[in-house]
Amino acid sequence: MAFVENQYNQFSFQTRDSDGTPMDSTSFDAANDEESVVSDCESSVSGPSFDQPSLSNNGLIRLSRGDKAHDVIEKRFLSNLGSLAAHTNDLTIQKNCFSGFTWQARLKSFQIFTKAMEKKCGGDANIKYAWCAATRDEISRIVEHGFGYSGLPKNSSLYGHGVYLSPDGSPMESVKNTIVDSNGMRYLMLCLVILGKAELVQPGSTQCHPSSDEFDSGVDDLSTPKKYIVWSTHLNTHILPEYILSFRAPSSLKGLLGMQDRLKMPTSPWISFPALISALTTFLPPTDMNLISKYYRDHRDKKISRRELIQILRQLAGDKLLIAVINSSRTKQYKARVSNR
Repeated sequence: MAFVENQYNQFSFQTRDSDGTPMDSTSFDAANDEESVVSDCESSVSGPSFDQPSLSNNGLIRLSRGDKAHDVIEKRFLSNLGSLAAHTNDLTIQKNCFSGFTWQARLKSFQIFTKAMEKKCGGDANIKYAWCAATRDEISRIVEHGFGYSGLPKNSSLYGHGVYLSPDGSPMESVKNTIVDSNGMRYLMLCLVILGKAELVQPGSTQCHPSSDEFDSGVDDLSTPKKYIVWSTHLNTHILPEYILSFRAPSSLKGLLGMQDRLKMPTSPWISFPALISALTTFLPPTDMNLISKYYRDHRDKKISRRELIQILRQLAGDKLLIAVINSSRTKQYKARVSNR
């Protein structure tokens, strides 16, 4: 979906109404508040078509409140932060102007790979807007030199070697990976990403490129991904950092995130993680159990959230086995209560 009018975009995205007819850009806010920013887009790189204002040294221009791009991004960002939104201040949004020959070449490369992906995937390159956490220094190097020079932004290696991004509707997944700088600021990039055909990547993977020519990127979940994985081989051709966000949030997010996790605790019968892990040892091979134990320790150490641990358990054990183990535990709990009456 288009963020803004053409004067602010290197890309011309044409949005379409539910009946397939083109929509005027002024209807974007009302029609697409709940949709992915580029979920149904048709894109083409048209090159700079705006009157370029004076640039800062790093090739970024600051967007002002009232600018359509600023207001749509701000609304989308804050509305998906949950309780953290009330604690987020001093939000600044800058646009990458792709100035200079190198960035123009990368822009052209992105266009070429978009068209190639469209041909490969039957007309849909599966382009998405996605968030990527990076430090201020990393972003400066990426804006100046691209991803290859700076190396990868600091990510865990839970799903292999690449850049991890989160869907535009899930900024919290990337916010959790931000690092506060000396001025108390956190930073995110809002990028256009060519995903093509994504493959499921299992926790603990050491993958660094597509597993076959059939695939182009990775996800942690095929139906509702929280992580897009762009492999190190595709960084400067499949990711285009368009906007940079800086903002203040609590120096420690653990309290707020822990509160959100507690609010999501199930009210139905449950089983503790240690008991569940113990029960799974009967059914899963040692390699899987070692991974599960490792990520449970990471959860206890606040390195991953409760939701992420559950997602890992679902991927390694499968829903059928987990349901069976939980139901068995519930039956045992019920029998124990009855026998104690």
